[in-house]
Amino acid sequence: MAEPLLHIRDSYYFEVPKFLWHADYEKLTDVPAWLRKAHPGYSVEEWNHELSGKILIPQPFGTPKNLYQAGSGFCSSRDMIVELVVAALLVCVFIRLAKKIGSGDRPKGRFANFFEAFLEFLRDEVARPAIGKHDADRFLPLLWTVFFFILGCNLMGLVPWVGNPTGEWAVTIVMALVTFVTVLGAGMARFGPVGFWLNQVPSMDLPWWLWFLKPVIWAIEIFGLLIKHAILSVRLPATMVAGHLVLLGILGLIVVAGEAINTSDFQFTITAVIGVLGSAAFTLLELFVSFLQAYIFTFLSALFIGAAIHHH
Repeated sequence: MAEPLLHIRDSYYFEVPKFLWHADYEKLTDVPAWLRKAHPGYSVEEWNHELSGKILIPQPFGTPKNLYQAGSGFCSSRDMIVELVVAALLVCVFIRLAKKIGSGDRPKGRFANFFEAFLEFLRDEVARPAIGKHDADRFLPLLWTVFFFILGCNLMGLVPWVGNPTGEWAVTIVMALVTFVTVLGAGMARFGPVGFWLNQVPSMDLPWWLWFLKPVIWAIEIFGLLIKHAILSVRLPATMVAGHLVLLGILGLIVVAGEAINTSDFQFTITAVIGVLGSAAFTLLELFVSFLQAYIFTFLSALFIGAAIHHH
């Protein structure tokens, strides 16, 4: 329960400094039953020590197996709550912007211009070049939602004690499936259920004795279609987890230096300064990567959709 790498996993609690949240259980029966079942040998003192700094998420619809694994029913995890918060923020922001635009007034102010710049960039530099000017606007609501949702989740990972939902493959694979279903639906709507699949084979003027290559190429293209969306789901969490591991390694130098017996005060001070400055620099890099990965996911989604509604 105290492994350092568990902080990047989804969990059924929010973690804060221990001085902000104390666990004061007086008897074992006060500890949630699912926790006692997961660790039957713990005493009340051990529970108070382990759960200090951990704000357990109420589970009215399910029972977790432990702090990191689902059990029975519908268990609400940290990433689920963060995703709902991001979705609620997006709804509030864009309903406000939509009301301004719907009233016929030109958006004014830093708030409106900030989001308008993002929206126009995604339309003019991502959607229309990748999908085509005539078809892009139909897919803009999806691409805008994908970009801002991923960006919001990425930025939440930089907020202390919150968590990063896009660091979990379960989240990104669902988003990749949304793109995949859109690709299939748009392609079949344009070329028909059969025409879309036949369209995966590029036009080739082959002699009759080389026609056997077409089924082989078709199988390779279908496999590539699946692989592209699988990689789309893996790229984002791999990048976000890598960034968190780098930060963990840099900050871990301070802990190791502090626990080492032969470390002098001067050595510890140098290590602490390097660790703090290095983590600050990598945090700024993580901020850039948060925007970059949201852009890449949206751009690749637009490319895949554009390829589906045009001939090979």
